Parts: sequence; structure tokens; C-alpha cells
Amino acid sequence: MNAERILVWGAGAIGGTVAACLARAGLDITVVDANAGHVAAIRDRGLEITGPIESYVQRLPAFEPREVTGVWGTIFLCVKALHTEAAARELEPHLAPDGAVVSLQNGFNELIVADVVGEARAMGAFINFGADVIGPGVVHFGGRGAVVVGELDGRHTDRLALVHRALLKFEPASIVTDNIWGYLWGKMGYGALLFATALTNASIVEVLEDRDARPALTALAREVMAVAAAERITVMGFNGYDPAAFAPVTSAGAVDASFDAMAAFNRRSAKTHTGVWRDIAIHHRRTECDAQFAPILRLAREHAVPTPALERLVALMREVESGTRPQKWENLAQLSADAVAMRTDARSI
Repeated sequence: MNAERILVWGAGAIGGTVAACLARAGLDITVVDANAGHVAAIRDRGLEITGPIESYVQRLPAFEPREVTGVWGTIFLCVKALHTEAAARELEPHLAPDGAVVSLQNGFNELIVADVVGEARAMGAFINFGADVIGPGVVHFGGRGAVVVGELDGRHTDRLALVHRALLKFEPASIVTDNIWGYLWGKMGYGALLFATALTNASIVEVLEDRDARPALTALAREVMAVAAAERITVMGFNGYDPAAFAPVTSAGAVDASFDAMAAFNRRSAKTHTGVWRDIAIHHRRTECDAQFAPILRLAREHAVPTPALERLVALMREVESGTRPQKWENLAQLSADAVAMRTDARSI
């Protein structure tokens, strides 16, 4: 396995940022993307990275899925969660028998990847940096964040060390973990908060700092953490998100401290709104909401863990995605009221 020769499948916000940086550092990087215009722009001008961290243009080979040939020992999968299975099936012929697909995505996509390519060829990763595609061949790198990589079974392997060594060239503070699932569950608790911000047109920081919004946001994180606890996951914190603050019983001070820390982290980023918000407001397309939260809701049902706030969030997101509900601040109040009503109804049964 050669972790310095990497195929990056999905050259959007995450994949494009990582690919350009690693290619610039001298690694042998090839990108694949389903957007023909994006691929054409990269071929013509190179992949342009803009933003406050650094700005440059990086030349690198770019292909559409139907065009790519060859086999790689390391493939970074960087597509949206709802496209995971299709992408995994497309890339599988290009993965070496002893290779690894590293999921640089949001959600529990490692499970889908493992089902398609085999568990032995799947590796987990957690990312929390901020980036957006702002045009064909152009990615805005808005802010640094945690980068963690780990084997799904927690082992420390030679291939994990190789992948980590490559990721260090992108994020010098990246780490290896024996608990990648703990980070992925942490990201889903935090992710529930980010999805809620996309119900509005407000920025991430504005929502996290709003005291009236915090009860609804807290309910979301607590429900995700409750399902994680039922799964016996030791959830990991990062960039201000403190899992312990969203335990069933905790102090208001701990909750506010975590929200304040998350707001402070996001305030340092030039990425003001989530990719979910951009999917709705800019691209007018379906988000990753169902793909990310369906596994959690399924596990919640299996463990009989009530998740009224999370269920209502998903329902509201579907309405916003379809255009039947506008993105507005009042949606957060609606989320809170509906979740309370659903929880009350459940207790009365």
C-alpha cells in the first residue's frame, strides 16, 4: 500500500481541499468527480483554493467516474453521504485487493463502504474543517478543524500510520485514534446542531449564541448522545463540542460552556453557514439529512430511546428541502415546541 499515491473520489469541498493540499506537498494525487463542469475546470485551470488560510492553484489529474482507469491502494471517499453506496460501487474496481477506502465524510458511511468493498478494506476518518465549492474548479477553504483517522476495529496498523502520515501534510494537528466511532458519534451530536442552524438563514455562530435556541439544540444533542450511550459508545469531544455537557443529567453551566466554545471555534472560520444551508439556499438540492440521521433513528427504535426532537428536525428539513417551508428563525421555535409536545404525548401513552 502506497499512501502517497491517493485517489480522491469526490473533489468538492472536502475532497478538493485535501487533494489540492496533498498534491501541493508532493503526493501523487488523482481526483474523480461526477460534476463534468468541475472536472473540466480543474483540467483547464487547475484546482483553485481560496480563503483566509491560503490561496493557490494546484494542477492535478481529474476525471469523471466513467473515465478513470487504474488501481490504487488508498482511496479517500469524499462524496455526500447520500451518494456513498453508488460511489463505493464505482470505485471498488479501482481499489487494490489489500487497499483501503478512507471515508472523509459526515455520518456513518464507513458501514456502507465496508458492506460494498469489505470490512477489511474500509477505514474511518473524522473531519471538521470548513470548506465550500464556490464555482467550477474553485473551493473556499474557510477554517481549520479536527482531523482524526482510525481503523474501524480500533487496531493500530501499518496502513493507518501511512494514511496518517499523508493527512499530516494537510492538517499538522491530525491524530490517530483507536476509537473512531466515538468521534463519528460526536460529530453526529454536533451535526444535529448544524442541521438545525440550516432551518434558518442565520449564521452558525448566531444560532449557537442565541439563548432562546439553545433548549431545542440541547435536546437534539442529548438525543444523539442517548442513542450513543445505548450503543455503549464512548463519545469523543472536539472543537468545543463536549459530549458530557449533553448527557441526560448535567448542569446548565456545562451546556452553556460547550455552546460558547463551539461558537468561539466557528467565529474563527470564514465559513459562516453550513454546507447543508448551501445545499438548500444556493444549490436548491437535497441535503444529507436523511442519509446521516436514518441510522441513528433506527438504532433509537431498537433501543427504545425516544428521539422526538431529532425526528422533528428531520421532518422540518424535508419541508425546507422541498420548498414548502422557508428557511426562517421561527423554525427553531417550532422545532422546540413540537419536540416538547411529542415527548409529552409519548409519556402519556
